[in-house]
Amino acid sequence: MKAIILKKAKKQRGLLTYGMILCIPLLLGNGSCSEKQDIYSNWGIYKADGESTSYSPLDQINKENVSKLALAWVFEPNDTIAGARPQNSESNPIIIEDVLYTTSARGRLFAVDAGTGGLKWSFDPFNGERGGGIKRGVTYWEDGLDKRILFTGGDKLFAIDASTGMPIPEFGNAGKVDLNEGMRGDPDKISVIPTSPGIIFEDLLILGTEVSELYGAEPGHIRAYNVRTGELTWTFHTIPLPGEVGYESWPKDAWKYAGGANSWGGFSLDASRGVVYFSTGSPAYDYYGADRKGMNLFGNSVVAVNARTGAYIWHFQTVHHDLWDYDLPAPPNLITVEHEGRKIDAVAQTSKVGFIYLLDRETGKPLFPIEERPVPPSDIPGEEAWPTQPFPLKPAPYARQYLDESDLAHYSPESRDSLIQVFRSLRYEGIFTPPSVKGTLQFPGSRGGSSWGGAAFDASTGLLYVRSNDSPEIMRMKKVEPENAITNLSVFKQGESIYSTYCVSCHGRDKNGDEQGNPSLVGLKGRISEGDVLTKIKQGGGKMPSFSSVINDKAKEEAILAYLFENKSIGSPQQEKSLLDEINNNQNASIETQAVEGLNRYLNLTAYGYFRDSKGRPGIKPPWSLLHAINLNTGEYAWSVPLGNKPELQEGIQETGDTGSAGPTVTAGGLVFIAGTRDNKFRAFDKDTGEKHWEIDLPGFANANPSSYMVDGKQYIVLSVGGNSKNTAGSVMAFSLPD
Repeated sequence: MKAIILKKAKKQRGLLTYGMILCIPLLLGNGSCSEKQDIYSNWGIYKADGESTSYSPLDQINKENVSKLALAWVFEPNDTIAGARPQNSESNPIIIEDVLYTTSARGRLFAVDAGTGGLKWSFDPFNGERGGGIKRGVTYWEDGLDKRILFTGGDKLFAIDASTGMPIPEFGNAGKVDLNEGMRGDPDKISVIPTSPGIIFEDLLILGTEVSELYGAEPGHIRAYNVRTGELTWTFHTIPLPGEVGYESWPKDAWKYAGGANSWGGFSLDASRGVVYFSTGSPAYDYYGADRKGMNLFGNSVVAVNARTGAYIWHFQTVHHDLWDYDLPAPPNLITVEHEGRKIDAVAQTSKVGFIYLLDRETGKPLFPIEERPVPPSDIPGEEAWPTQPFPLKPAPYARQYLDESDLAHYSPESRDSLIQVFRSLRYEGIFTPPSVKGTLQFPGSRGGSSWGGAAFDASTGLLYVRSNDSPEIMRMKKVEPENAITNLSVFKQGESIYSTYCVSCHGRDKNGDEQGNPSLVGLKGRISEGDVLTKIKQGGGKMPSFSSVINDKAKEEAILAYLFENKSIGSPQQEKSLLDEINNNQNASIETQAVEGLNRYLNLTAYGYFRDSKGRPGIKPPWSLLHAINLNTGEYAWSVPLGNKPELQEGIQETGDTGSAGPTVTAGGLVFIAGTRDNKFRAFDKDTGEKHWEIDLPGFANANPSSYMVDGKQYIVLSVGGNSKNTAGSVMAFSLPD
């Protein structure tokens, strides 16, 4: 059977993109693939296909037999550094013929036998160094016998021989390209690190990036590299240059100093039209924009560009002049819907605020009405919040967008009283209430709606499957100015001041972190080197942005390390620049930035700070996460069910839901698979009703999207799973039906 499948697959491969083997019955609209058919569909690209549907046409595993689904094999990379804490991987594995390609939490690339989990080869982009950083997958390209894996390690792009695991010598510099080159800043002083894989069009790899979210961040250029040579072929400027579309939506010289507006969630491709689609995050700084007055295109936008040239085609902006870190976190789903009596190729974009923006794929025009509504003004001097924001009328929001005192949790009278007291002390006028010095309740929070896991789409039913997170946050702004200077302090105290300004909101005043992925920084000495800590601070990784614009000289490096490693006696007091100067004197400092250096600077001291009671419990009533099925033909909901559970907070039989970032996969077998909850379970739901058919306990937190594929006539569901105390590197786990 295997020989027949591979032989026919190879005949088809030359006609299809990415080396994927597509299901002929599905394309013809007369059924789904099964193990009895000799052409099968494998998961050859991030999120399944160029349209980012996260859909598998395989139906061997289905509603009737999923209860028998069992562990088939486990692959453990075993590549963490001694003393490391348990690691999380967000990798969505791809499968080419019978080989699975994935990255570990540390960022190493692995090729694994997709039928057994046996290692074929591995490649370490960090040459034995600690490595790390989020990697959500890799990209495959082939031309005849030339087969390559394109992936990033740190700020380098690598081309690796898919058969041997060796770098391709003719690509870039001995197999790698420096992604810092071609940006605005000095390549030796910046660090541009993509988190999601690029997408292939012809001989081009189209790639986004992760940049700092602080003042002085790099702009979020979209770039296309020649897959054969590594040469940079085109660049799309998300912060437009003079003469480019959108330039007038910024201050005149913003292109010289403004940053962010990057695409970090991945891409979608309409190969027949030759158009690539992407969505962008907020401009930097995320919470205060006095130096970027205007709508700020192409921040927070769905954008379509010519995949061959990078030329602008259309855009739709979902948030004007973002002050809430409301990034568009996932690639658009390219879909076809029945709308007003005709079929329309469309784009469906998920969001952190819980709106789905359904747009015509050719024009970017909304299919359902979207209203511009007035929103609250800013009360911070110098800030000019945009007076209106777009509100789609259909579908209804898939996450809660408003709360009042009746929505506050009631664990005990004392807990509720404290929550009410905090709630009443904050500024809150509904969604899009701007940050304030007083403190603002942000709802949805910056981790609300859905995240990088995005949505899955089933073309046979028109249903879109997406998780929602209801997670309010507190934003408390502070002006940073010369009178806050750290003068005549010991090196340790200077480090403490830097930590209190930039780090405390995530890692806590006691440095103990929290269970939401912000690790404890207590006891660093002996388990990690100062050099590795400094690299992490400067490069960022995971949820943590780069702080290279803050820790930008030897004095600051020495200070923050002294505090983190508790070296209280190091050095002698030294004159320190003001915090304002720290921000302004960043890697982009030049004569062009002098025009904005006189402006006020504000920082959100509680960024990503949850609204909780004194015992760390969610400040609002459950459910805190739901899985939804939304009919995009009609804009109506088919069903919604709680996703995940916190048993210790559960009342009655209804599960509480549990917030997370990973997204779903839907299959022709009638199932929706999803993990990404802190109860460490992997679940399968009925795609028609939302009934839960299967769940299994995992050894760690599986913060990744599942993949599905078939090898040797057997369908597998595969998932990256985080580490635990015994296996800190985590694993890749594959499930199948028993023989």
